[in-house]
Amino acid sequence: MKIKTKSKKLNKAWLHDHISDPYVRLAQKEGFRARAAYKLKEINETLGLLKPGQVVVDLGASPGAWSQYVRRQFAPKSAGSGGAAVGELVGTIIALDLLECEPIEGVIFLQGDFREAAVVARLEEALGGRPVDVVISDMAPNLSGVGSADAARVAHLVELAVDFAQTHLRPEGALVCKVFHGTSYNEGVDLFKKTFRVVKPIKPKASRDRSSETFLVGMGLRSVPAPQRG
Repeated sequence: MKIKTKSKKLNKAWLHDHISDPYVRLAQKEGFRARAAYKLKEINETLGLLKPGQVVVDLGASPGAWSQYVRRQFAPKSAGSGGAAVGELVGTIIALDLLECEPIEGVIFLQGDFREAAVVARLEEALGGRPVDVVISDMAPNLSGVGSADAARVAHLVELAVDFAQTHLRPEGALVCKVFHGTSYNEGVDLFKKTFRVVKPIKPKASRDRSSETFLVGMGLRSVPAPQRG
């Protein structure tokens, strides 16, 4: 009974914080599916990464708030219902997630596990050989509560995102990747510095203070991998 009571108190506290969160209210007002849209918004407004006509890959996309934000940048004069722009889409957005995602007009969504080679192959097929301008990754593993195991899971997702970016980005492209402060954070920073000429860590205002998440942004590849020979 004590455990249930504590759980109810925690759920009630979370619900209160969620309802009173200014970014939650703003997302509801502006039609975004999640408050996470404002994290990408601040990153983009700080660094100017997203421009109409680009090819963008959104990893860990569900429920779709980041793709919604990119979609608006690619059709800024035509805001539609549900947080997505409608009409002409100037650019390409390919989103991927293990979970389902409600459709966003013009956005190509693939459901699958980015850790699986077959899923990455589907993503590459959707790209059709086109180089990518920006990769945005809000991927996060299911946390077990075991510090070492969770750090390894986080590090693995960061490595996969960096590897994909290094293989598919234009030389001047950018990667935005969610990371967490902890035992794997410095490893992630070092990997970004080895891969990109410019690396900037950003903790958006929309990230909750108690959250250990932050975002690493890498811009401009240090080197482009040589084409693989078949």
